[in-house]
Amino acid sequence: MSVWFVTGTDTGVGKTVVTAALAAILRGRGRDVAVVKPAQTGVRPGEAGDLDEVRRLAGPVDVREGARLPDPLSPDRAALVAGVELPGLADQAGLILRAAAGRDDVLVEGAGGITVNLGRGFGLLEIAGRVREAGAPVAWIVVARAGLGTLNHSKLTVSAIRDRGFAVRGIVIGSWPADPGPAERHNRDEDLAAHAGVPVLGAVPEGAAALPPSGFQARAADWIKLEFSVLAGGCLGT
Repeated sequence: MSVWFVTGTDTGVGKTVVTAALAAILRGRGRDVAVVKPAQTGVRPGEAGDLDEVRRLAGPVDVREGARLPDPLSPDRAALVAGVELPGLADQAGLILRAAAGRDDVLVEGAGGITVNLGRGFGLLEIAGRVREAGAPVAWIVVARAGLGTLNHSKLTVSAIRDRGFAVRGIVIGSWPADPGPAERHNRDEDLAAHAGVPVLGAVPEGAAALPPSGFQARAADWIKLEFSVLAGGCLGT
């Protein structure tokens, strides 16, 4: 079993579509997958959120949502506006560990960038630390933009994760333009890997979420290459 934390260099970089593609790839390899979203903001009760989009695109995976808040703000601010308290660190880690029980892989989609608070004084890094302390193998995938500015944001994100002693398996470009310019091509092919110190695993084409789910699932493995072993206790294979 492995727990994969999917974080972004910023908001709106394509984390949900990348998470759906990863889930589709893993399902295509016969693995039992769950997807967890610790905090969903900007969505009211009864409205479709990120996990609904993951399940629509990837197929029938188990999905688990922590807090849901209506205002399109950072989770801690949205909770203050709504007059509620986000679940504590132990509760949020427990949500992930319960999802992991008996499964091959859990994908955990963060909110915004790596330092965004998901509770009082903690974020995705602290949640991952608790999951690791419980004995679950943990690794990270960073979702980045294609164009100018992505080198700085990607290196800062990777460095923040590595500073906590975690492995970053690679970067995925969350929305690859139909007509990429020199900056996008150099970033993908050379500069992102050299600057951030981790491989670029692939790029999801812009508009991929508009594909029929069957087409999305069939093409996901062409976009993202998961040809590496993971941590003790879990293996993706090739």
